[in-house]
Amino acid sequence: MLRKMQLPVFVVDAFTGEAFRGNPAAVCLLENELDEEMHQKIAREMNLSETAFIRKLHPTDSFTQSSRFGLRWFTPATEVPLCGHATLASSAVLFHKIKNVNQTVTFVTLSGELKARQAKDGIIMDLPLYPTHPKDVKEIQDLIKLGLGKVLVQDVRYSPDTKKLLVRLDDSYGRSFLENLEVNTGNLIQAENTGKVRGLILTLKGEGGGKSQGYDFYSRYFAPWVGVAEDPVTGSAHAVLSSYWSQQLGKKEMWAFQCSRRGGEMKISLQDGGRIDITGQTALVLEGNLTI
Repeated sequence: MLRKMQLPVFVVDAFTGEAFRGNPAAVCLLENELDEEMHQKIAREMNLSETAFIRKLHPTDSFTQSSRFGLRWFTPATEVPLCGHATLASSAVLFHKIKNVNQTVTFVTLSGELKARQAKDGIIMDLPLYPTHPKDVKEIQDLIKLGLGKVLVQDVRYSPDTKKLLVRLDDSYGRSFLENLEVNTGNLIQAENTGKVRGLILTLKGEGGGKSQGYDFYSRYFAPWVGVAEDPVTGSAHAVLSSYWSQQLGKKEMWAFQCSRRGGEMKISLQDGGRIDITGQTALVLEGNLTI
């Protein structure tokens, strides 16, 4: 009889300080190499928008003492090159649960090296900032009509690095309009099947003025192309949104809210060298072992 392997697993709600809000991610700690196909099987089993796998880079490494780890992210359908909320969740497991002794940890990923550091108001992630390019709204008329219905669009941008399409809704709309907007994700896939788009960001100008006066911008994020109909709170989308809204608002420090049903917030700070700091809170809601 084959010996079963026990794999430590955690579920963490990211970009929120309270359970059952924000974006849940599963985090697995890998003591040893895992069969390639097993990553996807586990992600399907966890059935969350993302499952993260933290692995040791060297056999002598320790989850408590080491400061560099490998990190991969899988949706139930596929591996993705970047996932902010699962990186935040992974950092929270290392810092708060495993009690990693370092103030900063570095993750080696498909998107290069990502750093996460402990702070008073949460965990700060250092992510790449992705520029956007103007796109003619006529090119995506079908996508908007079939997926969103009759909405007024103020601006359309495209991020070639991430294959994310950013659609800014008209400034006449308020937060409640975005929150209540029904999006037909099945139609999105029909309207855009070229492979050029892997995520749709809907965004809206906020009230501005920081947390006490309101948020600088709002968003929702849809990625049916990678098996995620709507993602509750998305770090990677904000690596695109921050580039856009920083230019629009003339600000490098912003406060953002993703108004999915669960909802979540983050603090944004643009850095030199095309990088962005995103600060978020976390709530650990589940821990156990996978038997594989």
